[in-house]
Amino acid sequence: VKGKGESVTTTFPQDIGLAQMWDPQQLEKVAALEAGECRYLTQNPRYASAGLIVLAPNADLGRDVRWGRTEECYGEDPYLAATLVVAFVKGLQGDDPEYWKTASLMKHFLANSNENNRATNSSNFDDRLFREYYSYPFYKGVADGGSRAYMTAYNIYNGIPCIVHPVLKGVTVNEWGQNGIIATDGGAYRQLVTQHGYYPDLKAAAKGCLDAGITMFLDDYKKPLTEAVKEGLISENEIDRAVMSNLRVMLKLGLLDHPVDNPYSRIGVADTVAPWLKAETRELVRETTVRSIVLLKNENQALPLQKDKLKTIAVIGPSANLVVSDWYSGTPPYRVSALQGIKNAVGDDVQVLFAASNKADSAVIAAGKADAAIVCVGNHPLGYGLGWGVNHVASDGREEVDRQALSLEQEDLAKLVFAANPNTILVIVSSFPYTINWSKDNIPAILHISQSSQELGNALADVIFGKSSPAGRLVQTWPSSIDQLLPILEYDIRKGRTYQYSKSEPLFPFGYGLSYTTFSYSDLRIEKKSASDNETVNVTFRLKNQGYYDSDEVVQLYVSFPESKVERPVIALKG
Repeated sequence: VKGKGESVTTTFPQDIGLAQMWDPQQLEKVAALEAGECRYLTQNPRYASAGLIVLAPNADLGRDVRWGRTEECYGEDPYLAATLVVAFVKGLQGDDPEYWKTASLMKHFLANSNENNRATNSSNFDDRLFREYYSYPFYKGVADGGSRAYMTAYNIYNGIPCIVHPVLKGVTVNEWGQNGIIATDGGAYRQLVTQHGYYPDLKAAAKGCLDAGITMFLDDYKKPLTEAVKEGLISENEIDRAVMSNLRVMLKLGLLDHPVDNPYSRIGVADTVAPWLKAETRELVRETTVRSIVLLKNENQALPLQKDKLKTIAVIGPSANLVVSDWYSGTPPYRVSALQGIKNAVGDDVQVLFAASNKADSAVIAAGKADAAIVCVGNHPLGYGLGWGVNHVASDGREEVDRQALSLEQEDLAKLVFAANPNTILVIVSSFPYTINWSKDNIPAILHISQSSQELGNALADVIFGKSSPAGRLVQTWPSSIDQLLPILEYDIRKGRTYQYSKSEPLFPFGYGLSYTTFSYSDLRIEKKSASDNETVNVTFRLKNQGYYDSDEVVQLYVSFPESKVERPVIALKG
């Protein structure tokens, strides 16, 4: 938000990192804070915000780790993603029975998980995958979360552009009860003519959009729509119906009522301290970022490091002194890099050496002088400032460009550092998985943290030095080789995609993550309450922390389908 005041907002980890918490309650707190800041920026006269309709969450599923917008999603599993979508929607909209704090506009409906040729390719799959996989997070966002707004995708679904697909009305409106905003993506209306060739002109495209259920254009639409009305292609009643749907959202936001009736109307007006400046906000970001970190390997308890046993630490790598705001991120009030967070944690008692690369052997020299070396490598969310749709390296990805490789070029730096210092910790600072097979076989300890959190360094240091035990879990399968993946345009996941159907041995599986302590599960009991087809089954067990560190544990419940007459997942997350 760039307005009359400072251009800042609180910045949390990317969505893929938030998902790695596996914690809908914490995610709801994050969304509630973001909604409060949106209200503050909209209603405080010092600022000029875009408004109260928030284009979040992204309810698309990360079915392929090459997808350039992987960082925007909640992973590959429909149950987990749906649970987190519902939490984020509730956090954005608040708990008042009459009014919303902000409106949650989910995106991108439907099956938009490849970037290259996204305006022309068709995502093809059957109705069961539509119901059980691709649309499921959107459905729960409407039915359980209460969202009444979503954005259609650029791509085609089963031969029809999503922006004019019959499922908009046929399913989301008539079955789910969606009665608010259905928006186009930016420029998608004109693409119906210029890219898809689905209509002869923009007037016919405008009618097609209204007929399908579109109520809001993120596009230059006024002239052709006006001409279509004058020529009788579109009636004013049709426009009224679309406007009425939008007005329902405005009513829920309190934009058409006297502000005294709206409990959120004083945000930014009565407040004296901006929310991004509050200590409790910084604490929420730090705690959230800690919970998002996944411990991928910890051989012989290499972590946590004991500060009192260290004299010198080497912090190395291109991601070590960098916190990059994401493609759609705001500008944070401050940034704490890994280097700064480690310095904050050790104070003056431990010398901290830094090398961004191995130019003139600088990384190797620093590692050789240190008791432990921390190597921070990964992607760059902005592509190092390159233009639209361009990769810096083949393994980079973001909007409009998919990844062409999964190997991490910077892993070579870890190899050199490890040769100089066997006490090496690898930190993958990234928006998506990598095939780091060599590191898994050789580096003693590996952590994953996603990009962009303003507290990235402090949270990382909290885990490295044992202030917090890591409890994050992966929300995507990390493959061991790119040839384990189906072609990126293959949307039938039953052919071997995601943990549900893949027969390949992954590098790190879905749901994986280590801890500094050990947990035991015992006394498993299953109780059926009825004998009906829709019976409730209660599963109880005893969970015990048997180690020396306080820690969260993410309990995961999976089911299988041994007697199914149709092809079902080998296992599927259900709790």
